[in-house]
Amino acid sequence: MAARPGAALLRPPESSGRATFLELFFDLAFVVALTRVSQRFAGLSDDTGWTLAEGFARTLLLFLALWLIWSHTTWITSRYEPEQPLIQAVVVGTMFAILVMAVTLPRAMEERAALFAAAYLIVMLVRPLVVAAALRGHPRRLVPFRLAAWAAATAPLWLGGALGPDHLRLPLWAAALTTDYLAWTLGWPLPGLGASRISRWRIAGTHLADRYQQVVLIALGESILVIGTVFSGTDYSGERAAAFAVAFTTSALIWRIYFHRAGLLLSEALDRAAMPGRLGTASERTHLLIVFSVLVTSVGYELVIDDPYGPPRPGWLLFVVGGPMLFLVARARLEYEILGRVSRSRVIGLVALVLFTAALTRWAPMVGLSVVAGVLALVALLDALRGRGRPLEVPASPVAGETPRDQDSEA
Repeated sequence: MAARPGAALLRPPESSGRATFLELFFDLAFVVALTRVSQRFAGLSDDTGWTLAEGFARTLLLFLALWLIWSHTTWITSRYEPEQPLIQAVVVGTMFAILVMAVTLPRAMEERAALFAAAYLIVMLVRPLVVAAALRGHPRRLVPFRLAAWAAATAPLWLGGALGPDHLRLPLWAAALTTDYLAWTLGWPLPGLGASRISRWRIAGTHLADRYQQVVLIALGESILVIGTVFSGTDYSGERAAAFAVAFTTSALIWRIYFHRAGLLLSEALDRAAMPGRLGTASERTHLLIVFSVLVTSVGYELVIDDPYGPPRPGWLLFVVGGPMLFLVARARLEYEILGRVSRSRVIGLVALVLFTAALTRWAPMVGLSVVAGVLALVALLDALRGRGRPLEVPASPVAGETPRDQDSEA
């Protein structure tokens, strides 16, 4: 039987599940972008009240735009053969766009808004049209066509926010980005075509898990970069050296907690899932929270190393304690998605941080970071004690669903 037009673009069953060197190269641009996001957050440390809230919302929006592009690219290389020249060209082009967004990001909500929005829209609008054209008569061509249609619908909001009055930029871009995320969640429904059921997409589960784990390592690598850069750029002292050591220990504990048990089983869980698209979508949201929490925590490192025993400031607690709290919540969610349960260690750690938060408002930043490191060390210890001598569990995802009776023709 003759292959359908465009079928050569699809990822074949025998394709390697590991990430390609091109994808790892692509991640280098994302590292630059995360560093710029971290710098914007760090600039909020002295702000209070509405100024802090607005600045945080602006930077969060920029991060979410970057994440959406990275995540879409990951799904493209999980559904299409990354060794195909067209897919490689798409990845390289996306990498350049992310690099442009990273360069403009420090002032993306100010005078460089137009360039940031243009790079975002080129990826969201032009890229799916290129893929759809390459798929020609294949049923899957409707998926990238849907993406392009929704991107065209939100483009006026992005352009209006970039070119219009400054005070309208945040609400217009927030509305556009919310629509972009909502469209993905709903399967980009179109009149007469309905929605593309993402839960029934055919994806390379091992590849998707590999990419999610790699982006966590990228975020942790960015935090290590922050720790080293800040400490090397300040006057050496015993206090700063201690803060440097505690910050590194905290990053190492986050790495340990993420990859313990459930973190190692993500690939197997996706391979065993009856509906890997559903689990992959849930895991994408979870890893968004994990990466963001690591990024926020790295800002806390910078604040503490720079002035370990300075006076407490309203903004530092958000980063020093808020980041690790969000990480524990997201890690508990990941465990539930893969194993259908939540370990007591996550709950104990989260409750401990909540109870300590009120007291930490009156203590120096170094005390807060030390408490965080102590709580994470307790979580890691409880994990080790619970898993000692026990083999890895078999994934039992409650979100993977039952085997579908039919397959989406667009899957």
